[in-house]
Amino acid sequence: MNPAVAAELAVKYIAVNDTRLAYVEAGKGDPVVLVHGALQDYRFWSAHVADFAKHYRVIAYSRRNHFPNEVSGDGVQDGAADTHGDDLAALIRNLGLPKAHIVAHSAGAHSSLFLAAKHPQLLRSLTLVEPPATGLLATAEDGQALLKDWGARFAPAQEAFRMRDRDKGARLFADGVGGPGTYDRRSDLEKRMMADNADSAIADATSTRPRPQFTCDMAARIDIPTLLLRGERSPDLFGRILQELERCMPKRQLVVVSATSHTVPAENPTGFRAVVVPFLEKH
Repeated sequence: MNPAVAAELAVKYIAVNDTRLAYVEAGKGDPVVLVHGALQDYRFWSAHVADFAKHYRVIAYSRRNHFPNEVSGDGVQDGAADTHGDDLAALIRNLGLPKAHIVAHSAGAHSSLFLAAKHPQLLRSLTLVEPPATGLLATAEDGQALLKDWGARFAPAQEAFRMRDRDKGARLFADGVGGPGTYDRRSDLEKRMMADNADSAIADATSTRPRPQFTCDMAARIDIPTLLLRGERSPDLFGRILQELERCMPKRQLVVVSATSHTVPAENPTGFRAVVVPFLEKH
């Protein structure tokens, strides 16, 4: 499908908690809510909205402090997964949705874990693509080494964002996730989306708010069918986090999708849907 479809849908706004969130929607049927990751917004799901809308009411929204919502380098950080999870709960309630399927990527998947742990009655299923739930590695045998390596890998991007160098930060962030040259391989839409959300990354790099820690005990209480997805060549940190989720969650399955780095739904939309659609149909 045309990758600009989601961007061309009418943008609506809904009040949640103390802010407004932008969203687009299409289709009819059981609700599927699409949740984006860092340096992204509702447009991340442009390659998927029309296909999911053939059978579902699809809602793709922009999380707090992400375009085209009010965006500020002094706003809520991207890593405030508990706050973003509460926002998602409010969005589901305020839209009057019945139990929703959640399909979420990266930081959006992290916030969806907090949503599921705190508001399970709102959910029908979870699809989680590589959540950066680093709290799960705190007691893992190799966890500290992975976290140290991850911190070093992203230190240059964090420093650039702390210095409010948006362009440099975006390039270093993309290359940190996917390896050298990843930013240059991104589409014009993806690069524009990263630029539009750079202030959210600045907030993440400069905030002193403690980062919430998602734990195995929290995961064990999520009694919701869950699909865990990993790209076959994604950074080891995400694979290890997904292994911990697979160990801790009672109703989960782990599937590896062909992709060269972390942005699995964008890199292999057909392969992504080939796994997700049958899972949604079952639940």
